[in-house]
This record gives sequence, structure tokens and C-alpha cells, in this order.
Amino acid sequence: MARPKSILWVDDEVEGLAPHRRFLEEQGFTVAAAAHGDDALAMLRRQPYSVVLLDEQMPGRRGLELLPEIRSIDASVAVVMVTQSEDEGTLRDAIGVAVDDYLVKPVHPRQVLSVVTRLLDGERIRQQRLARDFVARFRELEGRRGSALAWRECIEFVVELSRWEVRLAASNEPGLSEALHSLQTSLRKDFAGYVARQYPRWLAHPEGDRPPLSVDVGAEFLVPILKAQGRVLFIVIDCLRLDQWEALRDLVTPLFDVEESHYYSILPTATPFARNAIFSGMFPMEIAARHPDWWGQASDEESLNAHEAELLTEQLRELVGAPVPVRYEKLFSSVDGGELLRRLPAHLSQDGVTALVFNFIDQLTHGRSESAILYEVARDEAALRSLTRTWFERSPVRAALLEAERRGVTVLSPPIMARFTAGRRRRCTPSATPPRTCATSSARICAARTRRPPSPWKT
Repeated sequence: MARPKSILWVDDEVEGLAPHRRFLEEQGFTVAAAAHGDDALAMLRRQPYSVVLLDEQMPGRRGLELLPEIRSIDASVAVVMVTQSEDEGTLRDAIGVAVDDYLVKPVHPRQVLSVVTRLLDGERIRQQRLARDFVARFRELEGRRGSALAWRECIEFVVELSRWEVRLAASNEPGLSEALHSLQTSLRKDFAGYVARQYPRWLAHPEGDRPPLSVDVGAEFLVPILKAQGRVLFIVIDCLRLDQWEALRDLVTPLFDVEESHYYSILPTATPFARNAIFSGMFPMEIAARHPDWWGQASDEESLNAHEAELLTEQLRELVGAPVPVRYEKLFSSVDGGELLRRLPAHLSQDGVTALVFNFIDQLTHGRSESAILYEVARDEAALRSLTRTWFERSPVRAALLEAERRGVTVLSPPIMARFTAGRRRRCTPSATPPRTCATSSARICAARTRRPPSPWKT
């Protein structure tokens, strides 16, 4: 049941607020007044109000003392603290008891209107604005569909659609989400065709204009940081998609400055191929040629990823021109996470690269097809993002990032690249592969590749 647009103003000088009350009533609000805290509590017990404007400095019981009882009567009512004091202690106390907003007297009627409107109608206004912005932008995006896009424009297109997907899902706009889904479906088909046409050229002419690929992550992203800082925490969250990173973004931005760059996955995009490409700097056929005992059979996925530590060590030695210490751990469960976090401080205190691989998202994503329980809690993309977010909030990944930040160690993570710099506000650089569509292109293309030129970072 929707609440009425009603305000309860609690102030021992309530008679002097008549102009404010008339102004709010002209804006469509019903305004009731109480001169004492006990009167206000009695009124709240009789009927619900949308907002309580609560004076802090009243005779008898202070506003802060009344707040717990107000919450016990109506836990969802918005409470705005109004006080004559700008004392920092009072402000901290108000924030500590979770008031919804804070005003310092003298207050102008429009100040009160602004605060009340934001609390009562802010979400609806934001949704309306989001819908208008999307409808306007959707026409432009539709117009770009099917046009010839370069690889940089493809990234921009995909990133924007992923952000719209997350925003529309969070705002509960099913009609607009359906329109976006239709556009994404057509884009994936177009993108798959684009990759199928361009991928052979990227491999045949690696020195030409092409996007960074999985095999370039070490040379273009990891080694420059290693040379500049001496220590790097390299985190790989297997199967984390761009839309999932968008859902995690606001868990990072309150703490870190965020800067993004992107790369394209090699083909096939499956873990044995794409992840090995990141750790080795080589395509699968090169790994098989150089290390036939490591590569094993194509059907044996576990064995194909069994030598990532050795591959990373080898790649770094070639790129840097000297041995680089590598500490590698792969995590499958929360038990593994607890043991890792006990070892991590010692890892991060040493020069070189600490590489961590987290498989939970991969297990969750593929486990939905095998477990009825998992499918029930993550049956669609929005539910999967929500579950990913819940996991991340309490995950060893977040704990590892915080430990690296505390020690001033730079962090790099495909598809999330996080960079932390000690002594200043922290910096986080996510990098994500383009959309899931690249997996639909032919896997045979990855065998038709010539050797890349020497890395510009090699000394």
C-alpha cells in the first residue's frame, strides 16, 4: 500500500513554522505538527507518515533519543534531523543512528521541499529519467546496428549495452529491458560475423591495427606494472563477464578511482584455451608445440590448465629478460580462500608476481545447468549478477584486494584490472573481454596464426 504524501514536523517552536507548512501544503503535502516528542510518538502510532522532520534540540527528550522509538513504531518512515547546531559531534551522532537526511536551521521552505521530494519521489524520478534517456539513446544505437564498426567502436558499443542492461534491470523496467535484449541479440550475431571476418587478419598481421588479445595481457598490462612497481597481484576470476563487473562496480568505486581498458578474448574462449593464453602469452597451438607433455588431450580440460604457473614464469622471463618470482594459487572453495588469506601477506611482501585464480563464478555459471537449486536462485542474467554480487561482497577476492591495497601492491585482473597506489586515493583499472558472442565464431581460426613480433616491453 502506497504511503500518503504526509509530513510530521516535530519541533517545540512549531508555531513559527507556519509559512513552511503552508508552502509544503501548496506543493501537495499534508503537514501535521507536534511540539513534543511524546505527542509525536502518539501520532505515529495512530497513522503512518511519509517523512518525519525531527528537531534535535527540544526541551526534555532530544531528537536523537526519540529516533529509536520512531523506528520501532515505523521502521520504514524517512527521518530528517533538523537542528540549530553545526557541531560535528551532533552530525556524527545523526549519521551513526542512520537518519535519512540532515538540515541545519534556519531552513528555507524550498530546502525542505527538496529533501522531502528526494526521499519520497527520488527513485521514481530517477526511473523516469532513465527511461527517457534510454529511449532517446536506443534510437541512436538501433541506427548503428549493422554499420561497419572498427574494433574500438565494437568495444564502446558492447560496454554501453552492458551498462544499460544492468541499469534497466535494477530499475525494474521490463519493457525497456526486452527492447535492449532484442538489440543485444542482433548485435551478438553481427559481432560474431565481424570477429569471424577480422580474426584471421589480426593473426596474420599482428603488427597492424588490431585489438589486444588474451595473449597480449602479459606484455601490454602486466609487465609494465611489474617493471614500475616490482610487485604485482595478478587475479583471474574465471568466467566473470562484463555485465557482472558492471554489477560489482559500485562496490569498488567508493574506495577506488576506476579506469577501464579492454581486450578481446582469443578463440576458442573456453577456459583451457583463453586462460592458458593469458598465462603463457601464446596461442594453444604454440603451447602444444613447445610443451606437448603439458597440453595433453583436448578433451582433458583439467590437464590443459595444470601448468599455468610454469607458463606464467616462462612468459615473464622472456618478456622481462630475467627470472621473475611467481607465486601461484588456484581456489575452488571458501576453505581454499581462508588458507590463501593466511599466506597472502607473505606473498605480497615479496617482489615478483602473486597470481590467484578464482573458479567460483565459473562453477556457478556452468553449475546452473546441472543443479536445480542453483538454477532456481540464478535462473536469468539479472539473478546471476545478483548472486555474483553477494558472493563478491564476502569473497576472498575482495579480501585479497583489500590486503593488496593495505600494502600498496598493484593489482591486475582480467576481466577486472585493479591498480592500487600507496599514499593516495586508490586506482582500479577493470578490463573486460567483449561480449559472449565471440564464442560463436569458428574455433578453427586459432590455428591459423603467425608468431607475434617481439614484445615492446622486452629488455
